[in-house]
Amino acid sequence: MTAYIALLRAVNVGGTGKLPMAELKAMCEGVGFARVATYIASGNVVFTSRATERSVKAKLEEALTAYAGKHVGVMVRTAAEMAAVAKANPFSGEPGNRVVAIFLDNKPPADAVSAATGAADEKLAAGVREIYVHYGEGMAHSKLKIPVAKDGTARNMNTVATLAQMAAELDAG
Repeated sequence: MTAYIALLRAVNVGGTGKLPMAELKAMCEGVGFARVATYIASGNVVFTSRATERSVKAKLEEALTAYAGKHVGVMVRTAAEMAAVAKANPFSGEPGNRVVAIFLDNKPPADAVSAATGAADEKLAAGVREIYVHYGEGMAHSKLKIPVAKDGTARNMNTVATLAQMAAELDAG
C-alpha cells in the first residue's frame, strides 16, 4: 500500500466549492482508499491505496465530479514526494504561513517563474512539480499572477509539513 496525499483545488475557499470533510472522507473510502484522514477544511486528504497515482487521481476526480456536478482538480503526491517538497523549500528561513507550494500535475515549464506578473516583494522558485512562492508581506494584497498556476493548488508550508507527517505515519504503520 502506498500513502498518498490528495490536494483538492478550490474547495472551501472563499465560499466556493463547499465540501464537508466528512463527505470527502466517505467519498475516498467509497472509491476504495484505506486509512483515510482529512486535514483542515480546505480539501486535504491522506490515505493509502494499491492504485497508481494516475488511477488515484482519476478515481477521486470522477467521484468529485459526480458530487459537485463539475470538475474539481486534484493534485496527488506520495508521502515521499510531499516530504521532498517540504525539504526542498527554497524559502525555509521564512515563516511557513508566508510561503506556499503551488502543486501542479507536471514539471513547471522553464519560463514558469519569469512569466509571472505583478510581483512586488514576492519571490518565486520552480520545484519538481510545484512552484514555491514567498509572499513577503503576505498574500492578502498581492497582485502576483502565475499563469502556469491556474490549474494548480497552493498550500502553505505549515500545511505541507503536517500532510507530509500524516502520510509518513501511514507509510510507517
